[in-house]
Amino acid sequence: MQGIRETLSASAQKVQNTLIERGTTLKVVEFIESTRTSAEAAERVGVSLGQIAKSLIFKGKTSGKPVLIIASGANRVDEKKVSALLGEKIGRADPEFAREATGFVIGGIPPLGHIQPITTLLDADLFQYEIIWGAAGTPNAVFELTPSQLETLTGGPVADVKEAKE
Repeated sequence: MQGIRETLSASAQKVQNTLIERGTTLKVVEFIESTRTSAEAAERVGVSLGQIAKSLIFKGKTSGKPVLIIASGANRVDEKKVSALLGEKIGRADPEFAREATGFVIGGIPPLGHIQPITTLLDADLFQYEIIWGAAGTPNAVFELTPSQLETLTGGPVADVKEAKE
């Protein structure tokens, strides 16, 4: 991996601190170049697109509460499936709502360390990989973990959230 920053930005350091507080030895890596999209992140760390655990924020249409879906980078989220699982219709959150709910910007929302508790669902497809990479607080920062570590750290249930391919 090339183009790594020597010191973490404040947001990436916040994620690193949360990982330490949770008793892990996981390490945040912050690149000079973007990891905002799943494709960029996969290219930077040298893994397949599916190994990127992308964090997507949705909003409950009735409750107005945030919902975090951590999906495989190769998948699109099926909002109808998620709505059925949650018992409430959801819609994509705008950047302002996402930042207010998590404390992080879109493209860097980590799976943990948010400013409020967030209902979280984990894409079952992530569990086919030994190693995955999640966002770490900025559009340039990521960290490596296993799917079971993701499940432990988030407490989110594993579900079929992917849109069927046609």
